[in-house]
Amino acid sequence: MKITEIFEKKSKTFSFEFFPPKSLKANIEFGINLGQLLKLSPDFVSVTYGAGGSHQNASFDLVDYIQNKHQLTTMAHYTCVGANEERIKADLDYLQGLGVENLMLLRGDPPKGQSTFEKQESGFNNASDLVAFAAKNGQSAIGVAGYPEKHPEADNMASDIDYLKYKMDQGADFVVTQMFFDNDFYFSFVEKCRQAGITARIIPGIMPITNYNQIKRFSEMVNANIPQRIVNALEPIKDSPEKMYTAGVYLALKQCMELLERGAPGLHFYTLNKSRATVEIFEAIPEWLKR
Repeated sequence: MKITEIFEKKSKTFSFEFFPPKSLKANIEFGINLGQLLKLSPDFVSVTYGAGGSHQNASFDLVDYIQNKHQLTTMAHYTCVGANEERIKADLDYLQGLGVENLMLLRGDPPKGQSTFEKQESGFNNASDLVAFAAKNGQSAIGVAGYPEKHPEADNMASDIDYLKYKMDQGADFVVTQMFFDNDFYFSFVEKCRQAGITARIIPGIMPITNYNQIKRFSEMVNANIPQRIVNALEPIKDSPEKMYTAGVYLALKQCMELLERGAPGLHFYTLNKSRATVEIFEAIPEWLKR
């Protein structure tokens, strides 16, 4: 089922992001966590593609497994890094052959060892080119990324939203945001998108802070500010895993409930292939807020 068809039936959706495990141990742990998360009956899940287009086979295998083994609507991430038009067409055709009807299309990060994005010969420069190419066949619902605090490479928020509008005009159907920790950034972003003529659903991306040092690295990579009030609360307990976990889950639950109360159309959890925090947060959200 296309995610856009789910939108027609539900005003709020709840979804999870996974990445392909990179070892046997990680794969076993992921299988257990996946089982726990699927008990929550998510509306859809997404599977990442890997920096620089790495781990492609593992990504497609995981998409196939969740989509067909578990019969769950699965959105495949896909980037244009390191691929020419012929390769991209073959990959998208392959995903379509697996029954995948949903794509998250991104430019992607440079491969390891490269500091800047380099266009492949006969390839695409950016996500908008990829969206336009994929939209030609009309077989998939297309999601793109949104940045409530602007993309790290964007000159300013206005130009970043103009580019997002261009991606929508090229054929994208909905937006999933990068993680953020101050809800005002999300609602300001949505308002600016509406003013720019973007009418599509904009789903907030959520990443619970259960490992302080890890989340600081992630937030710096994607230009996500951690508010000082959160820093003040977490800095003193960053070396106490259980206290850190408890506080992080509480803060994420508070964030999620406020988002839903203020009208967000659901939540997309960046699970990092873990289940405990997401399960506890999701189960603590009152049912009336999920409808």
